[in-house]
Amino acid sequence: MNIIFKRDTWQEIYYSLRNNKLRTFLTMIGVGWGMFLYVSLLGAAKGMENGFDKLFSGFATNSIFLWAQNTSIPYEGFPKGRELNLRLTDIDMLKRKIPSIDYISPQNSRGSFTGTPGESMSRNGKSSTYSLTGDYPVGNKISEKKLIFGRYINDADVSGNKNVAVIGEEIYKNFFDSKKNENPLGKSINIKGIFFNVIGVFRVKKGGGFENDQTAFIPLSTYTKMYNAADQIDMFAIVSKPNANVNSVEESVKLELKSKNKVSPEDTNAFGSFNLGKEFKKLTGFLSGMQLLTIIVGTLTILAGVIAISNILLITVKERTKEIGIRRALGAKPAEVRNQILLESVVITLSSGLLGFMSGIFVLMILNMLTQGQDAFPFYNPTVNYGNVFAAMAVMVVLGLIIGMIPAQRAVKIRPIEALRTE
Repeated sequence: MNIIFKRDTWQEIYYSLRNNKLRTFLTMIGVGWGMFLYVSLLGAAKGMENGFDKLFSGFATNSIFLWAQNTSIPYEGFPKGRELNLRLTDIDMLKRKIPSIDYISPQNSRGSFTGTPGESMSRNGKSSTYSLTGDYPVGNKISEKKLIFGRYINDADVSGNKNVAVIGEEIYKNFFDSKKNENPLGKSINIKGIFFNVIGVFRVKKGGGFENDQTAFIPLSTYTKMYNAADQIDMFAIVSKPNANVNSVEESVKLELKSKNKVSPEDTNAFGSFNLGKEFKKLTGFLSGMQLLTIIVGTLTILAGVIAISNILLITVKERTKEIGIRRALGAKPAEVRNQILLESVVITLSSGLLGFMSGIFVLMILNMLTQGQDAFPFYNPTVNYGNVFAAMAVMVVLGLIIGMIPAQRAVKIRPIEALRTE
């Protein structure tokens, strides 16, 4: 349209908006507010998603944590209240019968979440009580430790029943000179009267993971010998294959263990579990719902703002009736009058959207600065998909054109003689 490239067109739009500053500003608020909500809420939802991804980074989110409890239903001659145990032999049985299992990590612990007291540890006259966990190397795949010194337990440590330990940062600070960054590798600490060589030190993210930095990890085989645990296991961390249904894997594992231990299939107390995969799926579903709700709310708010623009333009057309009549009398074609009104509608709509977009980005930048370094708060790098923003802008322009047709057609229908009579 040649009208876009005419200087007079833009001068007329400028004078029209300038002469009605307050009305124009109030009109633009509707569309701008809609775009602001759209950008800021969508970016905030993405920031939360990124925050949870960062929080759970290095953690197998399709995990199930399972432990044995007591029976609550009599079954096949066994009374209720029978104490059950998990055993190392259960691992091969479960992996053989349930192909959806990727791997299983057995763990025995004292302290921490087990409800049992921790273990006394000492070095150079300093002593304290910390949590102690016997683990396999595969345990580091469930929750990857951020090592600041050394390495984690390996297969040779387990098969050789070695007295080696990977300690948390808090234990390291207590027993070693952390201010001078003392290297603890190859040095020993005393655990339950036995000397263990330190092979690694790990740091726990604030607010993340199930471990804390007051835990020491030793080979499961060594732990078993220390406490005469035979092949009994406190907990299994079970990771399903990527495409498997975590809930189905959990149910299958419990049914197989109930069958082996002669427990009623209806007994819900025999084995306790925490399904991280299910909880994580709820979380991601919530975040996806937030993004969808944001799109809906933003779109409806933008639509309401665009409708307001149409109403204002109707008033503007009525106020400019005489002006339009003069233009028609001087030979202006109906299409020129229509395009003028449509262009005003698009300019107001697009300007409002751009202001809302910039305001939303500014707010996200502030939120990002305020939450940087706050590991306990799941919010990180709030970003907006520019494809979605451009799509919203395109919808705004189209709506502006469609809604602008109403006042534009009203202007076209004005007859020059009637317009010139208008006071």
